[in-house]
Amino acid sequence: MDRVEAQIERLIQEIDYDEVSRLFAMLSGGKRLRAKLILKIAKEHEDAPLLAAIVELIHAASLLHDDVIDEAMTRRGKASVNATDGSKTAVMLGDILYSKAFTELVHFDKLVAQTISASVTDLSKGEMMDVKMAESFNSDEKKYLDMLYLKTATLIEAAAKASAILAGKNAAAYALYGKNLGLSFQIIDDILDITSDEATLGKPAMNDFVEGKCTLPYIYLYHALDEQDKHRLQSLHAKELSNEDTLWLKEQMKHYQTIEKSFTLAQKLSNEAQAAMHEDPELVAILETMIKRNY
Repeated sequence: MDRVEAQIERLIQEIDYDEVSRLFAMLSGGKRLRAKLILKIAKEHEDAPLLAAIVELIHAASLLHDDVIDEAMTRRGKASVNATDGSKTAVMLGDILYSKAFTELVHFDKLVAQTISASVTDLSKGEMMDVKMAESFNSDEKKYLDMLYLKTATLIEAAAKASAILAGKNAAAYALYGKNLGLSFQIIDDILDITSDEATLGKPAMNDFVEGKCTLPYIYLYHALDEQDKHRLQSLHAKELSNEDTLWLKEQMKHYQTIEKSFTLAQKLSNEAQAAMHEDPELVAILETMIKRNY
């Protein structure tokens, strides 16, 4: 990871603009999940740290744009760039990071470059779908999971697949692992948005629903409720929740076990990924840590 951080620092310095360096330094690196995957899958390849750095720049760019779209004032417990320096600056910084990542990516094998670049198209498509879906209450589980795959899982899938290509390993098996890891990771995030507190999340609890996002626990709840309560749930969509509303939602979710049902799906996806990687205990360990995390 030290080599990855050194590559990221080099790429930012090569942009040769103090303002970009200042703004990038404000960003929290996060879990570096995608980078860690690449290093574990292609640990012997000399270009693995650079590929990991490129993918982390792409991920950072997507989060910058995501924060602007969501008008998020915090990211990982810190003020977002759009909060401190404005949305225009955040968008431009994201564009610069994307461009620098693609500039470096062209030096890789064509199949590796295509894998990563195609995932960025999917990621952007997923973001657009997410925004569109937030305009009204969504009760379609498949539609939600399709969006989730594009917006969140596709870059993790691509990181796993591209690093497998680098290492001469079974790209399809590693792609399945990355896809399911990404989906289950986000489902756990969706659950934690409901079950964790603001201090842990770095943002208000149940913020997803307030922003118009109908995650799995809400979708499962909708299908479990009677008609009157269905209308009540829909009426709360994309609105600030009172203490009474929050309590009602949590009580209904507890009664109908929609958190548990969502976790069961995350566990199923994780188990499928573990089966694909049964000979790689390090990758299995990542799944086990992810599924048990508090945040």
